[in-house]
Amino acid sequence: DSWDEIVETLQGTPASTDTKLGRYMREFETRVRQDSDEIYMSLDDEQTERRLLAGWLNMLFRDRHASDLVHGEVMSLRTTVLELLRTDHRRSTEITELRTALQG
Repeated sequence: DSWDEIVETLQGTPASTDTKLGRYMREFETRVRQDSDEIYMSLDDEQTERRLLAGWLNMLFRDRHASDLVHGEVMSLRTTVLELLRTDHRRSTEITELRTALQG
């Protein structure tokens, strides 16, 4: 049936059918509106969750980068400390040898 035929049929229907049809259409419209609201709420929730996950992922990448930088600094400091310990040991050995030579 075309829309025109449907409208003509509905215009010629008894009042009780018009009332039932009107009630049905209002219920249908209410259901569609509620379903649409639920769908939009779900979409909003998903977008919010997606934004949170993206934020956490970015934070993890920043933390990893910071961790890599700190690790590099620690390794550099470790190398410096080892060099200082070797230098200190050499000087201690030289001082001990000089004391021994002076006393001897």
